[in-house]
Amino acid sequence: MGRVQLFEICLRQGRVVYSPGEPLAGVVRVRLGAPLPFRAIRVTCVGSCGVSNKANDGAWVVEESYFNSSLSLADKGSLPAGEHSFPFQFLLPATAPTSFEGPFGKIVHQVRASIDTPRFSKDHKCSLVFYILSPLNLNSIPDIEQPNVASTTKKFSYKLVKTGSVVLTASTDLRGYVVGQVLRLQADIENQSGKDTSPVVASLLQKVSYKAKRWIYDVRTIAEVEGTGVKAWRRAQWQEQILVPALPQSALPGCSLIHIDYYLQVSMKAPEATVTLPLFVGNIAVNQTPLSPCPGTGSSGALSPVVPSAPPQEDAEAVASGPQFSDPVSLSTKSHSQQQPLSAALGSVSVTTIDPCVQAGSPGRHSLHPPLCVSIGATVPYFAEGSGGPVPTTSALILPPEYSSWGYPYEAPPSYEQSCASTDPGLIPGS
Repeated sequence: MGRVQLFEICLRQGRVVYSPGEPLAGVVRVRLGAPLPFRAIRVTCVGSCGVSNKANDGAWVVEESYFNSSLSLADKGSLPAGEHSFPFQFLLPATAPTSFEGPFGKIVHQVRASIDTPRFSKDHKCSLVFYILSPLNLNSIPDIEQPNVASTTKKFSYKLVKTGSVVLTASTDLRGYVVGQVLRLQADIENQSGKDTSPVVASLLQKVSYKAKRWIYDVRTIAEVEGTGVKAWRRAQWQEQILVPALPQSALPGCSLIHIDYYLQVSMKAPEATVTLPLFVGNIAVNQTPLSPCPGTGSSGALSPVVPSAPPQEDAEAVASGPQFSDPVSLSTKSHSQQQPLSAALGSVSVTTIDPCVQAGSPGRHSLHPPLCVSIGATVPYFAEGSGGPVPTTSALILPPEYSSWGYPYEAPPSYEQSCASTDPGLIPGS
């Protein structure tokens, strides 16, 4: 009939991102080409989470609701032709979780409006998604300022009758990072054998856990750096940097169905040796000075390789027959998934915007409020607010594999409890 020419939801001041506990205000706008009889005009503010057993499937097997509030904007009557505006306001719960979207589930917050018409007439509906960001203050995490270091010793055989071992120690300058911050890693490797090792690889991993009928773990590599191997009977040190790209924060407080963990995994294939360091990604940076100097600072207190005071008895003869260890050599980097130099990446700001006022059935338009950048990994856009502005990486820097190419369930890295139970029980995350 062409009566409804425009039906849209606009949020006040063009906002699309909010904090828990904030008021959310806006208007519902209607433009009519002819009078429209109606039974009710309503607006609803909804926040919920859904999880599926299948990737990219909207048929949720488990759901939970965070809030669902409705307002009646107009009772039964008739709207004359022309433009009409209906203001509304909701108070967002202080416990509302941060928005998130992944292949097996999502946390969505939205405003819906509807015009209920008499029988045999078409009802009219529109909706607008907004985002909630509950900032994670890294300083609130226990022991966040403590050194982050792990070590493993791997024994192996080579040339049929010979045995040897490799000591692999990995450390990072911090335990928690914010988007745009540089993660400095150091790997110390002592090759107590007559065989060269394979290249050493450091991977920044994201593990998203979905609680459906059973737990589903979706793991992806966010960034990867490969260094050269270590020659026989040599001790080596490898230092590298990874720029933390736009990522969703660790954990999702207020949500019991989805949990996010991050790890730095340093490994070699030959011999097979792996150490895993749990990390946190937050929104407010660590403000304490790390107790251990950053790798590569040259300080006399720098972390040194963890080397046994004496080799095991069965390896004593092999070690004694080998040459004495000299000073550590520096390993070079063979490849880095973040192709651009870190200085160039830090100096570039790539900002995408979302239209805060989306018309039903129409494509989104560009807006300047607020700045946000598309995240790497399973997430809705990451919003960066404050005087500093967002410092995201560009899409050319990190190209993780598509979820469609991943099988599931994928073998997940060890849990925080497994990683830290022996040394740092304070790092156990809250769900």
